[in-house]
Amino acid sequence: MQVTNIESSNLNLHVQIFDVSNNCNENNFFDVFTPNDTHIYNMRDILTNDGNPSGVVLPGGAYGFVSILPFGEANADIIGNMRILDENGYEYRTNAIGAGNTISAEEFVDGFNYTFNFNTEKGVTLSDVIGITVSDIFDNSEIQASNITDNFRLFDVDIVNNNETIFSCRDVVFACTDQNNPLLDELLATAGVNVASFEYGINEAIPHSKGGEPLCPGNTISEGTVVLTPELQVNNFGSNDAFFIFVGLNNGDGRGSFDSFWQTSICFFPLFDLCSPTVG
Repeated sequence: MQVTNIESSNLNLHVQIFDVSNNCNENNFFDVFTPNDTHIYNMRDILTNDGNPSGVVLPGGAYGFVSILPFGEANADIIGNMRILDENGYEYRTNAIGAGNTISAEEFVDGFNYTFNFNTEKGVTLSDVIGITVSDIFDNSEIQASNITDNFRLFDVDIVNNNETIFSCRDVVFACTDQNNPLLDELLATAGVNVASFEYGINEAIPHSKGGEPLCPGNTISEGTVVLTPELQVNNFGSNDAFFIFVGLNNGDGRGSFDSFWQTSICFFPLFDLCSPTVG
């Protein structure tokens, strides 16, 4: 992950690392950036901007996401991008998601649908649909994600083919969880679904890169559009909450594409996904 301070003054950045594979455990540290300073964080060897150990060492097989916020500087600007090299050879790259508080709570429209296209061009065979739900964005320059029974988003999933035929799928939950999280059963009961995860595949035609659950089991459409519709009666989306989504398509070898988009009631800040085993 590459991060740059584009301000004319020093910034103290709060780096939070959430490990999904360890019950969404959070590790964090602070890092000082001078004006126009750029630093690359390697998740296999996390050093601070001055080259010293950060104090955070992730276990083998860890995956999750990172939040980087200017501490005590609500209007400060940073930019960033990320790169993932998977052990199978394909690569994902994208810019960090980030912006100022340009959307007010009154302007936010519940029921906003997420949609993204997919196909098997260039030999695409695998997918990664990653959803990140966070809360308390404005509280003390840090975010919350570990309490998955409070931090989740429930969606109704549909797939639309190129003939505009709608295929109904199922309801799924995005949360910072895997199938071993001790809060998983409580989350499933709260949401009224039988599946919750940090990441999904699309369907049987383009399954998950790591063998995870598909958004639409039994569906074999190889080209079309996924529509994620929030279930408003269950989602408790507060004014300090945000949801970020990354969509990756790859051929399991040397080619991959990665895109990101978001929904928020107030604003959103940079987040980086670290879903694959090897990150640099």
